[in-house]
Amino acid sequence: QVRLVESGGGLVQAGKSLRLSCIASERLYSSYIMGWFRQAPGKEREFVAAIRHGTGQTYYSDSVEGRFAISRDRAQNTAYLQMHSLKPDDTAIYYCTGGSRYPPTKKWGQGTQVTVSS
Repeated sequence: QVRLVESGGGLVQAGKSLRLSCIASERLYSSYIMGWFRQAPGKEREFVAAIRHGTGQTYYSDSVEGRFAISRDRAQNTAYLQMHSLKPDDTAIYYCTGGSRYPPTKKWGQGTQVTVSS
């Protein structure tokens, strides 16, 4: 079954950029949806962005609209989250997710920590 592995997290200063990657263990259906969620300490899990594997249609939460961009490479079974203008409030564990329905919550990666300093 599909496994998702995230990478690319780290410590960055506010206003800087960071790119996260998510590699799927096998080729995905065209109908599959890959996405990103995040969870900060003391807060509920929050949807960030998603992309339809086949069409490339994207979805964003209001909190990241205009700053983050999700993309995917179908040949490499990889999704990316390009983050710009990072804020301290973006600090969280970021999880790659996948599923056949939107929002995708069927499969989860292990998470990668993003910390944004002031």
